[in-house]
Amino acid sequence: MKLAIMQPYFFPYLGYIQLVNLVDKFVFYDDVNFIKNGWIARNRIISNTNSLQYFGVNLTQASQNKLINEIKIGNDSTRKLKTIKHVYSRAPFFNDVYPLIEACLNDPVKTIAEMSANSVVKVADYLGIETEFEFSSKCYANSIDFGRSERIVAICKQEKASTYINSIGGVELYSKDYFKKFGINLQFLDANRVTYNQFNKPFESNLSIIDVLMFNSLDRVKEYLNFFDLK
Repeated sequence: MKLAIMQPYFFPYLGYIQLVNLVDKFVFYDDVNFIKNGWIARNRIISNTNSLQYFGVNLTQASQNKLINEIKIGNDSTRKLKTIKHVYSRAPFFNDVYPLIEACLNDPVKTIAEMSANSVVKVADYLGIETEFEFSSKCYANSIDFGRSERIVAICKQEKASTYINSIGGVELYSKDYFKKFGINLQFLDANRVTYNQFNKPFESNLSIIDVLMFNSLDRVKEYLNFFDLK
């Protein structure tokens, strides 16, 4: 069984969705500390100028001393949806994708963990991805005595996972030899560069999956899911 464990990101970049598609079970790591200015509550989209802009969720009393599933969200869906309309209303697949974003932002959840996880699940449903999802806070022990790798291994053992796949950023954090001691094959997903037309502007890569979906057909995005290397 292939397993991945990641913090819930808000409408993340394509590589995150590739990871979701690659594994049998994906665990949202929601009971670890929140990271300010990361990708948990925001991502990047294009703008109507030649710059990029951040698109995300307003948070209430966000702190790196709190767990992700303790961070409450504010109610600003109307303004956020206006931003999407303003930027992408002329995109070729706007009518297909906008309802997905609207459903996510109007979901009456209370925490950023739930909101960001929902954004991933809704994208997965749209793409026909059948991966099973779970929250780390609901099923797995979170002992302060665990180190970073120790807890990942513990979750893998509980799930009887033979392969653990992390994003390429985990190369500096996790040792293949350490995982091998427990009979777990550790691999890293390195997303390939994907390009497409963004209103005939200079292309900006690694934006939110929102941007990918707005400019590409469903079949094309499904092809992009396989544009990666395993290391």
